Amino acid sequence: MLLEQLGAPIPALPVLLFAGARALDDPMYGIYALAVAILACLAGDLAWFWAGRRYGYRVLKLLCRVSLSPDSCVRQTESVFERRGVATLVVAKFVPGLATVAPPVAGALGLGMTSFLVYNGAGAVLYCGMGLVLGVLFHGQIDWLLDRLADIGGNAAILLAVLLALYVAYRWWDRWRFLKTLRTGRISVDELYRMMSEGEEPVVLDVRSRTHRELDGRTIPGARPVDIDDLERALAVIPHDREVVVYCACPNEASAVKVAMLLRERGIHRVRPLAGGIDAWILAGLRIEYAEVTRKA
Repeated sequence: MLLEQLGAPIPALPVLLFAGARALDDPMYGIYALAVAILACLAGDLAWFWAGRRYGYRVLKLLCRVSLSPDSCVRQTESVFERRGVATLVVAKFVPGLATVAPPVAGALGLGMTSFLVYNGAGAVLYCGMGLVLGVLFHGQIDWLLDRLADIGGNAAILLAVLLALYVAYRWWDRWRFLKTLRTGRISVDELYRMMSEGEEPVVLDVRSRTHRELDGRTIPGARPVDIDDLERALAVIPHDREVVVYCACPNEASAVKVAMLLRERGIHRVRPLAGGIDAWILAGLRIEYAEVTRKA
């Protein structure tokens, strides 16, 4: 459970199911397993929460490289936080891809420690408890499976290793397929700066989440904030005869690429994501504008 929460591609639910099946004969073992699983969840989540709080959105880029969750999970988690607030932490573990991403996003968004522990703890109790209860309910099938594994002896370890390898391979393939969709022409920071300096007046769209924009407070000069969920409003004011540059702050420019592809589908063909997003612009030492920053309690 700890390894899964830290981002390793290891499914922990089967372990909870086996523990639940054993708890039917030994209730104290079930209580012990539940306590250990919850503590493991909290330990892993707390590590990512502190990392998100200390390093902000930089840690999310590392997380997307370490884990096999698509980079779009970061933006999806931000959107869920905007709609559901801290209640997102209660259900995150039940949604593939959000379990590992939600804690650092909560930290980066400035969520208070008490709120994080309460809501994330509730989510850990529900998730771990569900796994154990399912193990109890399906103990007959689980016992049958364990007997079959015992019958084949040492080959059982090989079978489990093969299944784990297939699972990891599938996750890697799914991630590779996602990254393949992001391979679209990008514009460099230097090229965008040159266009702006020479008076070409490109349309610059900031597609970071509303929460991210408010917390960061920094924007590229002249950039227009755009919400992905309200893209039609932005379309009404984007000239079709000008260059459009889209930027975000997520790993691999996932949100910017998504918006660029949507704009192309709607007839705006001169649109490119900004390579490296706003982070690359800031690292280049170029001028930025500041907005008022608000933080959550």
